[in-house]
Amino acid sequence: MASRIAWGDYALRCSHWFQTIRGWPRLLLLIGLGAVSGLGFAPFYFWQVWLLTIPAFVWVLDGVGHRPQRDAFVAGWAFGYGYFLIGMHWIGYPFVVDIERHGWLLPLVIPLFPGGLAIFWGLATFVAKAFWSKGPARVLVTCISVAAFEWLRGNVLTGLPWNLPGYVWSGSETMMQSAAIFGVYGLSLLTLLAFAWPAVSVDAEGRKVPKPVFAFGGVLLLLGLWIFGSARLPQTPQPVFTDVGLRLVQPNVPQHEKWNPELLQRNWQQLVGLTISENLAQQNIVIWPEAAPPFPVLSTDGALNALAGYLPDQTTLLTGTQRVEFGERNRYFNSLVAIDGRGGVLGIYDKSHLVPFGEYLPFYNVLEPLGVTQLTGANGGFSQGDGVRLFVVPRVPPFGVLICYEVIFSGEVVAAHSRPQWLVNVTDDSWFGPWAGPYQHLGIARMRAVEEGLSIARAANTGVSAVIDPYGRIVASLGLDKSGVVDAKLPKPLEPTLFSIAGHAIFALLMLVLVGVAALFSRLPLKDS
Repeated sequence: MASRIAWGDYALRCSHWFQTIRGWPRLLLLIGLGAVSGLGFAPFYFWQVWLLTIPAFVWVLDGVGHRPQRDAFVAGWAFGYGYFLIGMHWIGYPFVVDIERHGWLLPLVIPLFPGGLAIFWGLATFVAKAFWSKGPARVLVTCISVAAFEWLRGNVLTGLPWNLPGYVWSGSETMMQSAAIFGVYGLSLLTLLAFAWPAVSVDAEGRKVPKPVFAFGGVLLLLGLWIFGSARLPQTPQPVFTDVGLRLVQPNVPQHEKWNPELLQRNWQQLVGLTISENLAQQNIVIWPEAAPPFPVLSTDGALNALAGYLPDQTTLLTGTQRVEFGERNRYFNSLVAIDGRGGVLGIYDKSHLVPFGEYLPFYNVLEPLGVTQLTGANGGFSQGDGVRLFVVPRVPPFGVLICYEVIFSGEVVAAHSRPQWLVNVTDDSWFGPWAGPYQHLGIARMRAVEEGLSIARAANTGVSAVIDPYGRIVASLGLDKSGVVDAKLPKPLEPTLFSIAGHAIFALLMLVLVGVAALFSRLPLKDS
């Protein structure tokens, strides 16, 4: 009883402090709360801070009352600004790869990028404040609204679902297992709810609620996710296809050296040398990263014949490469090509989800005359492929291909009605900076494996290359900024997960259930303590 009273008094003092802050101090506080929340993601995984920052966020919103919805938008935007400023601080790195061409954009990108993404959090709190109540319903409404606008962030204007709240668990094999049911958007909603729930111990007017046991609902929810994950996660390694050997090649070529004509031969020899190292004949599949060869393989004289000389007859090379369709106006693609041991082309996949400003330039006719160009430097930008599909090559189970950040789009990594048995993800994470970005990208790939119940073979230019089993566990890997290969057997898939069958319908159903619970809570009378 004493501990309950102590918690109630502590929460009461905290809520009063957060509710009474006004003006610029409140704005700076919210930016700070969001920035600290950004530490929950890789490479920090300091998710415990959310137990403090998310309830504080709700209590600050309690104090928004003069012009409630306008001020609520500003509050949500400020929190989101700090959240993305720290969580995605690496976003400026691509602009210094070719600093002479793109460095002038840095002063614009650093403040505008997190500010643009923060608009979704501002809109979420704007909507939530329209349905604000004194009691627990306001906590539910906040979480529902933020989760809904995070889904919009992942889908509007091509979408950028990076560092969704559910990704605070991308470093925890146990906690990420719930994505097999709810997907990362549903897991994000449950995560927000668990961390925000302590805010119900004090109502919107700064009074203790009559039943403080409510305050421990978040702990129970986190415990439930942990119990489910522990029960689902086997203690033994996932069975493998014993006749399928994988070799992932990680050349670790810095981005600013990759296309240097003077280093072309060196970079090519680096790739080939790693590929033909010891025990190549035991590997059915060799995977090179995104755009790994320093020239377009299909349109460079002698390239396929050279590869035929390096590869055993029974080995297939999957390589990222730039591809050119020649015509009156050449078209360029960011592609993956399957090449057999005789130099024959078995299949081609063209990336379909392109990075705006990275691989193509939106509003090209307006921005190009102003000196803005896409970061990759491809003439006119890349053309869009036809979308994900099943890839079939001899001696290995059918698979799907994802190039670079195509892996971040939950529910869009597998073609409808043609479930693969594993996924290949080729990427060049040197664009994402020297530490945080690549680890976040790896964590996202692990979450996709859990959602779909499929293994992922991930070849990254500078790392982290890894074979990930269908539970999101890393079977074998090569760390960041290292040169070498990863040899491993291919883990077998699981039966289709509930998420892989129903997709985001589970998230929508969960939202509807919580809307009903929020409506019920809003009708419950609150008594003074």
